[in-house]
Amino acid sequence: QDQLVESGGGSVQAGGSLRLSCAASAFTLNNYCMSWFRQVPGKGREGVAAIESDGRIVYGDFVKGRFTISKDNAALYLALNMLKPEDTAMYYCAAKRACRECTGGSCYTVWFSPQWDFWGLGTQVTVSS
Repeated sequence: QDQLVESGGGSVQAGGSLRLSCAASAFTLNNYCMSWFRQVPGKGREGVAAIESDGRIVYGDFVKGRFTISKDNAALYLALNMLKPEDTAMYYCAAKRACRECTGGSCYTVWFSPQWDFWGLGTQVTVSS
């Protein structure tokens, strides 16, 4: 049973917008750190945006104000605006208990660690010039 299911991807022209959704089953997403990653063939996954259970938000440097992450009790969202051809990728949502790692008795925030408890199967975003 899929724990996270993404939707909302599609094909748009440069400058267009899309809104991605990620629905969670079997757990309450408000209790988790949630994120969006993206991946193009031949490259690793790239962190797009993340939102912690306390509401803190972070974006990848390339976002530059174009995307907005949000969530409610039902789902995680990513509003994609001013899309560029280089935004073309498979977009994945992910969840983990906390965006935090602890070593040697100290804990610190790690937003885009590759280790997450749950991953969705992805939704494709294609932007044409």
